[in-house]
Amino acid sequence: MANRTSDLVGRVDPAQSFNTDALLNYVSANIHGFPSNIQNFNISQFGHGQSNPTFLIEVRSGTYAKKYVLRKKPPGKLLASAHAVEREYEVLHALGTKTQVPVPKVFCLCTDSSVIGTPFYIMEYLEGRIFIDPKLPDVAPKRRRVICRAVAQALASLHSANVDAIGLGNYGKRKDYCKRQVERWAKQYLLSTGEGKSRRNPKMLELVDWLRQHIPLEDSLGGTSGLVHGDFRIDNVVFHPTEDKVIGILDWELSTLGNQMSDVAYSCLNYYGNISLEDIEEDNGFERTNFPEGIPSLPEYLADYCSAAGRPWPVDQWKFYVAFSLFRGASIYAGVHSRWIMGNASGGERARFAGEKADSLIKTAWLFIQRESVLPLHPPSETTREDHIRHFGSESQNQVTPTSGKFVPSQKVQDLRDKLIKFMEDHIYPRESKFYELAQSDMRWTIHPDEEKLKELAKKEGLWNLFIPFDSAARAKELIFGSRNDTLVENKFNRLLGAGLSNLKYGYLCEIMGRSVWAPQVFNCGAPDTGNMEVLLRYGNEEQMKEWLVPLLEGKIRSGFAMTEPQVASSDATNIECSIKRHGNSYIINGKKWWTSGAMDPRCKVLIVMGKTDLTAPLHKQQSMILVDINTPGITIKRPLTVFGFDDAPHGHAEIFFENVSVPANNILLGEGRGFEIAQGRLGPGRLHHCMRLIGAAERGMQMMVQRALERRAFGKFIAQHGSFLSDVAKCRIELEKTRLLVLDAADQLDRLGNKKARAILAMAKVAAPNMALMVLDTAMQVHGAAGLSGDTVLAHLWATARTLRIADGPDEVHLGTIAKSELRRAKL
Repeated sequence: MANRTSDLVGRVDPAQSFNTDALLNYVSANIHGFPSNIQNFNISQFGHGQSNPTFLIEVRSGTYAKKYVLRKKPPGKLLASAHAVEREYEVLHALGTKTQVPVPKVFCLCTDSSVIGTPFYIMEYLEGRIFIDPKLPDVAPKRRRVICRAVAQALASLHSANVDAIGLGNYGKRKDYCKRQVERWAKQYLLSTGEGKSRRNPKMLELVDWLRQHIPLEDSLGGTSGLVHGDFRIDNVVFHPTEDKVIGILDWELSTLGNQMSDVAYSCLNYYGNISLEDIEEDNGFERTNFPEGIPSLPEYLADYCSAAGRPWPVDQWKFYVAFSLFRGASIYAGVHSRWIMGNASGGERARFAGEKADSLIKTAWLFIQRESVLPLHPPSETTREDHIRHFGSESQNQVTPTSGKFVPSQKVQDLRDKLIKFMEDHIYPRESKFYELAQSDMRWTIHPDEEKLKELAKKEGLWNLFIPFDSAARAKELIFGSRNDTLVENKFNRLLGAGLSNLKYGYLCEIMGRSVWAPQVFNCGAPDTGNMEVLLRYGNEEQMKEWLVPLLEGKIRSGFAMTEPQVASSDATNIECSIKRHGNSYIINGKKWWTSGAMDPRCKVLIVMGKTDLTAPLHKQQSMILVDINTPGITIKRPLTVFGFDDAPHGHAEIFFENVSVPANNILLGEGRGFEIAQGRLGPGRLHHCMRLIGAAERGMQMMVQRALERRAFGKFIAQHGSFLSDVAKCRIELEKTRLLVLDAADQLDRLGNKKARAILAMAKVAAPNMALMVLDTAMQVHGAAGLSGDTVLAHLWATARTLRIADGPDEVHLGTIAKSELRRAKL
């Protein structure tokens, strides 16, 4: 059963008392609208909570009564940086005045300790309910589900706050949050324990070492950064008196900028152990007790949050975040117990048990670390997600209003997007004519010097290798560095690993790059390099990464992907005839390849070649992939191929002959017979990038089409005034927006469900995106008339590229077959 906020107050602890007359004089002068002619000024203390002492102020003037809440630093000697009520006031004021995140309104901040002994601030009193017990006893099961979802929604709302827009851009450091927090709470624990203080547990020191060794890469990249509450749990949330909606998030003492997944894990600790001091005897969480009916399972709660916040499923790093949260909770409780020993704990007599609770959390952390599996590989079934959307859609009036939707980019992504757009406008579009001029000259197989300059500028702007998912980056970092500690080299390598984005987040940025055929390579995000780097990131060994991946990440070399063959239908990879035969410590390659994109580029140094190593193996185990230095004897580049007359110099699409090409055996990727498996892995993120870029190409076409229609007159009026144009442009916009949503949904499912389970929607995107882009670009060319067919605009080249992708990205017929088979399987179920 919930406690009314008014039920949580009692008499003021004598150790926490202060001069009420001085307080009355201060608030009368500093709070606008504070009652005058006071007849009654009463102070009581909230007993719930263990950090900054919190008091209820009740004021009566005649028949008018008003309540306020005072929150202050505890008296006595405090740990450095602890109990900063000034920061609490800052974040509450920013959120309360500039966002829809539910927080109490703040009225004033007093930093003058002479008033009541320590700094304090005054905020509004929220009349509502606080659920002290996370099991929600005496609450109907259906309402338990709604309440837990409201908590997940509130956390997602908090995490969506645009800190730069609301003045909190300098509220903390965004990168290396967990790394700093581990050191901070380790230090706090040492200061809070020992002789004359709470007992020091040696297992806590071992836990600190484990955490130091397992800090996620995304933490150093800032891939999950934003506003962090620091102590988010259900008993720090105030619900409406009668409705199951959140009206206030309390206790912001530990708030900062940093890794938001720490908030998520901390809010889930009740599933692993009892973190409350209310019941010192019971240490088991929901997982090891009778699971309360109606309470969502951990995966369900986590899926609710991820869906509302637009985050990928956190399976890879979940063990660290939960262990870190338990560790931090243990350090906090050790501090509470130490303050109780010294006589200045704000939680009263309950604080005497905080030392035991700290040891319990340490034990729970080690039990959790020793688990083999801590989270399902994928979130619950689609029915859960659909139920989430249906619930929050139909009952949104009873929920916290979110500040972002499923496909609304986070502030980090929006910032990167804005930088990209500015970069394109300042540097790419103005140089397109120069790039085309060189590409059509006798020097077309050389690199324009501006391109290399722009690449260096993109690196400095933090717009480099944005396509790399943080999980792939983590694998590469682990293989290359392992347990070695070379901070300088590691930091340099980290800067090459992108911004730690999911496929969904990258989708918003890839679209911008797709507006120019020249842009992706400037940001080192061009095909086939992205797909080849992804292959090396996911499947390469340490030697292969050092030799080929690192220079590719640095942009010093480029690469090609040799799969398609002129004599067979290569859309069916089992048709491949190129042979890769083992001969001692080498493989001998013989075969013909064409449409090897990138091979004409003078910077191309390595090819990933697909061929057959064992014709007697099962059909899908015959193929292998191998890394081949393009300068190896026996490789002959026969000619560049053209696409509707475009040879795409200096990038190019080559026809290549391999004649007794000898390659070291350790160049094989993943092992013999794994080629088909690698190809399928490469077909996910890398191929979806084409769809994302096509959205951008179509958007460029829309922009040019509308501008042309507003400037050109035909038959006595502007083209934009003709009914046929109005109809066409409307239809183009509809198709573009439909396809954008489909592509974003495909990226989202790729993040959450993986390549295999997202296969059908990926196929839908691959069919829809090029066909939509062709429709939009064709309409744009029609509006431009003869100019649209010429090389005077980018439209013809964009159209040719889009048409190519109906084949190069896998024929439409193959993708349609994949979609149809998925529908038939679903029907059989």
